[in-house]
Amino acid sequence: MPALLDEPAHELPPRLIATLLRLHRRYGQLGNEIAEIETDLKAQLAEDEAAQRLLTIPGIGPITASSLIAVIGDAHAFRHARDFAASLGLVPRQHSTGGRATLPFVPIVVDLAGPTPVLAAGGIADGRGVAAALALGAAGALIGTRFQVTTEALVAAEVTKAIIEGRGEDTERSRILDIARGAPWPARYPARTLRNAFLDRWRGRETELESDEEAKASFRDAAHRGDLDVLPVWASESIDLITEALPAAELVSLLVSEAEQALMRAGRAVTPTGHINGRGDAVHPA
Repeated sequence: MPALLDEPAHELPPRLIATLLRLHRRYGQLGNEIAEIETDLKAQLAEDEAAQRLLTIPGIGPITASSLIAVIGDAHAFRHARDFAASLGLVPRQHSTGGRATLPFVPIVVDLAGPTPVLAAGGIADGRGVAAALALGAAGALIGTRFQVTTEALVAAEVTKAIIEGRGEDTERSRILDIARGAPWPARYPARTLRNAFLDRWRGRETELESDEEAKASFRDAAHRGDLDVLPVWASESIDLITEALPAAELVSLLVSEAEQALMRAGRAVTPTGHINGRGDAVHPA
């Protein structure tokens, strides 16, 4: 760049030239500093066995490896890989019906709704989720899948079992089952269900399925028989949190208790010297 700026043809103002030259020098200094830091990191990582294993993974260099070492600490603290992934935030996203992530979407709607009560929906299956919804300004939570797994729910035992044994990664949003059922549900709001053989067969072929009357008739017959290879099992990504079928009244009590505990923990975190009273106000000792 200095040689280029020395050419008279560019006709740039002197002050601009001086600024560009200063930036160029600073850029070079930063490059040298980064190179020194990387050299130091490589020297430190060379003495760390875990870091050396991380560096064998494609895409992981000295900076990422050192960051992971700092974040992970003692890997024995994690029972399995799922716990480690959750600690990094690598978990299935909670989604409301419209495809927006629940966590950032709820306060947006609350602000827009003003005094109108708002219910949070999508990926809420325990009291912690209810507490989060309340903390975000919602008046409550609309919980679907968790109540589908109650002893009073009007679903087949096989459906209950499938949800309890399922995982969030076993679900997907798709229009396929709506098309097969002939349900006039808006295409922009695809349902989330457990993945099954029918979805696997028609994934990416929705337009073809719309005109295949034989396939849709076959689907309806199998669904009438309760065949889980085709039957829609409505389920959210929160099914990892559903481990047993409870009576609805017991579930409501559990959700309230868990939400209270979660809010109390959050209150202690932000008011370490006080407590939260029955109105949710922070109370500090005199």
